Amino acid sequence: MMKIFPTSTIKQLDAYTIENEPVASIDLMERAARALASAIAGRWSLGTRFTVFAGPGNNGGDALAVARLLAEKGYGVETFLFNTKGGLSPDCAANMERLAAVPDANFHVVTSQFVFPKLTADDVIIDGLFGSGLNKPLAGGFAAVVKFINASPAQVVSIDVPSGLMGEDNSYNAPSGIVHASLTLSLQLPKLSFLFAENEPYVGEWRLLDIGLSKEGMAEMPTDYSLTEPADVAALLRPRGRFAHKGHFGRALLIAGSQGMAGASVLAARACLRSGVGLLTVHVPFCNNGIVQTAVPEAMTEIDLSDTCFATAADTDDYQAVAIGPGLGKRPETVAALVEQIEAGETPMVLDADALNILGENRALLSRLPKGCILTPHPAEMDRLVGKCRNSFERLERARGLARDADVHIVLKGAFTAVIAPDGSCRFNTTGNPGMATGGSGDVLTGVLLALLAQGYAPGDAAALGVCVHGHAGDLAAEELGQTALTAGDIVRHLPQAWQDMSTLRG
Repeated sequence: MMKIFPTSTIKQLDAYTIENEPVASIDLMERAARALASAIAGRWSLGTRFTVFAGPGNNGGDALAVARLLAEKGYGVETFLFNTKGGLSPDCAANMERLAAVPDANFHVVTSQFVFPKLTADDVIIDGLFGSGLNKPLAGGFAAVVKFINASPAQVVSIDVPSGLMGEDNSYNAPSGIVHASLTLSLQLPKLSFLFAENEPYVGEWRLLDIGLSKEGMAEMPTDYSLTEPADVAALLRPRGRFAHKGHFGRALLIAGSQGMAGASVLAARACLRSGVGLLTVHVPFCNNGIVQTAVPEAMTEIDLSDTCFATAADTDDYQAVAIGPGLGKRPETVAALVEQIEAGETPMVLDADALNILGENRALLSRLPKGCILTPHPAEMDRLVGKCRNSFERLERARGLARDADVHIVLKGAFTAVIAPDGSCRFNTTGNPGMATGGSGDVLTGVLLALLAQGYAPGDAAALGVCVHGHAGDLAAEELGQTALTAGDIVRHLPQAWQDMSTLRG
């Protein structure tokens, strides 16, 4: 599991490495520059022309060192160091002297006026103006340089973070003052802002470069954020005993579907059955009974008193887990039944889709949710629960607040789905792809989570494992079918291989 630190902590990590390795700061910068130059040289051929924009701080020092190393490799490099206030960081000044000593360095120090070079689509800009320590929007001359970079046809490589982008909260940032990178080469660790949808135009593709920051320091320093890979959660998977029977893997109740929305219950039921549950019962209105019985013969049904919707709370005493929400609709009788279901429930529970929308319209119910239940909102559903959010950072922080206040787990769905625990800690998932942005995908996730809760997994473990497997199944489906044609049913079809892959990782 890779930790994600606030930018202030990254500075502390640099200092810890310098003190405890020990290594001089200029040598740590050289180590980073070599990793950067190697990554850049691995992508672009010797005929590529690079234009380097360096700022006066340590990000600029990195850029100057990269310019020198690329020039030594035989690349054509032109470098501009912006020193408009007459003050460079010590390591930036040292790298300025090193670059100036390179024969035919093509190096310029900008102190006032700057004439923008003419660039083509074959050129590459290396952006080293400002790094992750920035705490206010760029303005004046630097904002003008950023606008030039963004208007040029050249590809842009940003060092550590696109200049102008802050590491966490960009609520009050100026979009016109942020570099639009084609590639961001982040040093050692990702920045939280990389994981937010609205920052994709700035960050572009991002890669992590290991620069040897202290592993001991990273282990010691606390953070509420981390990035999880399949190998991190595979250890949670429980092996099955030879003498196990269906009673060992739980009884699950799925409350889903209404007239015209039987597909939601079918998808969730199939996913639940493909995720190891022992027995599954689907609570359906009468109009959907035949559909579910035919489409999912392995599941049992329990018929609601209503012909067309969920209108009668179910008895959950005989079940180890309940999921409620996919395709429910929001009729008045459904709202009343959901309130009764929530207030009567001590059974581990997953709430999704229309169950969340009903909660959003009746926020007083949030304080009455069963402790430890799992909510699975997409961003719009999250906004209905906590109020309209300006951006992804605010939405994440409000979701963390709700998780703490209501003592629940929240699965905030997206490209890097955030699994938030009741203590506010947040694990970002790395599996999945844009092809999964299709109707029914969330219903499939609900089924997976229901199966894991029924099998006795702790809610936090069920959420982390279920989200990872769901995303991996989507990746397998995309590999076979492409992203455009992918449907929720394809995710279900690939769940068996996804579980098998997780079992192999667990060993």
